Amino acid sequence: MKKIITLLLVTISVMAVNAQQSPSAVATNAAEVKPAAAPVETLVLKETEFNFGKIPQGKPVTHIFEITNIGKDSLRIVNVQASCGCTTPEWEKDKPIAPGKTAKITVGYNAAAEGPFTKPVTITYNGTEMKQLFIKGEVWKTPAASAPENKNLGDLKN
Repeated sequence: MKKIITLLLVTISVMAVNAQQSPSAVATNAAEVKPAAAPVETLVLKETEFNFGKIPQGKPVTHIFEITNIGKDSLRIVNVQASCGCTTPEWEKDKPIAPGKTAKITVGYNAAAEGPFTKPVTITYNGTEMKQLFIKGEVWKTPAASAPENKNLGDLKN
């Protein structure tokens, strides 16, 4: 019985030692595993953020973002999606952008709600690739009524 237990322990020990890799084997395996290549950037934004500053409530504003195709092949903007209905992007939907050429995306914002805002806009291109740009600013509340009439205006003209 002692021989069987001893034989069993020796067998388990030998299996455990063989299961461990030597440091040189680990280094060899690590050298074989190469990191995945980073995707090649093809779409470059001239700016990724635009600040409208302070804008009056009820006054829609727009900004034009310029994009450039730095890839070797034409690229196609599949979609430009705003985060809410107050932001409206416009672009040439059916026109591919040739290598080295630029295109424009016009982003409009309806300044209806008072206060600061930051709105992301997501550009989807070449099927599934994405980039984000942002518009931001602060909407100040306009007076509910117009300014009172200046009765002394006639005195200024004389």
